[in-house]
Amino acid sequence: MADKQISLPAKLINGGIAGIVGVTCVFPIDLAKTRLQNQQNGSRLYTSMSDCLIKTIRSEGYFGMYRGAAVNLTLVTPEKAIKLAANDFFRHHLSKDGKLTLVKEMLAGCGAGTCQVIVTTPMEMLKIQLQDAGRLAAQRKLMPETVAAGTVETKSPTAMQITRQLLREKGIAGLYKGLGATLLRDVPFSVIYFPLFANLNNLGKKDAEGPAPFYVSFISGCVAGSTAAVAVNPVDVIKTRLQSLTRGSTEDTYSGVIDCIRKIMRNEGPSAFLKGAYCRALVIAPLFGIAQVVYFLGVGEYILSFLPKKNN
Repeated sequence: MADKQISLPAKLINGGIAGIVGVTCVFPIDLAKTRLQNQQNGSRLYTSMSDCLIKTIRSEGYFGMYRGAAVNLTLVTPEKAIKLAANDFFRHHLSKDGKLTLVKEMLAGCGAGTCQVIVTTPMEMLKIQLQDAGRLAAQRKLMPETVAAGTVETKSPTAMQITRQLLREKGIAGLYKGLGATLLRDVPFSVIYFPLFANLNNLGKKDAEGPAPFYVSFISGCVAGSTAAVAVNPVDVIKTRLQSLTRGSTEDTYSGVIDCIRKIMRNEGPSAFLKGAYCRALVIAPLFGIAQVVYFLGVGEYILSFLPKKNN
């Protein structure tokens, strides 16, 4: 059976609402994830997610937990809309000639993950700089031995300042640093997430034709999201390290994905690839649970129903 077709404007509204609500709820945990993933042996400032959040509030205040949130809230609408709409588009076309098999569902997810990196890569690039700035500032105060001699403390840059600097120095390619790692994360994520969600959601349907109850969609989104998030966390660690522009003096720099893997294995061991995994699961689970509830409740369609219809 082909999935129900939803208009593009409705998908944009659904994706935007889901993204904004989800990001607002879980952004502090995402900040903790970035900081935990970026700290290396010899410069460990935080011992856990809760320790990171407590220290962030103490040193930066409550709103310090929302560093970089403006970038996410601005770009999450097109990102979520592209991801969900692309998956629907590919599922629809792959199901035209018969049953939508698991392989076809995985191909649709692959297409969705590939499309979304157009927005995801620059969004993550800017967000990571803003989120990690507080960690580096705290290192200067609490762990001065990790700061290069002669380094002058500067005010944390804004998203616009980072964007202008990257465009001036490296052009548009500067905003797409880590594109390969982002693809390696988001394509497998979507390959796992969308088929798993669809099959879990189908198990909760009361009949073959009707939609699943909203709580089934929410739970299915949470389970599928957290499973996919943990599965691709090693690549997320690599992506975070590659996209970080500023480091402490004792922290490694990386020339690419292979170099990053080699140095992490040599200096930190394989367990480093699981840094922030539980944080990422806690971020992705409600984010995609909320997204699927908004999508399946048809919030976008409901809003559009109030607009005047064109006469033929």
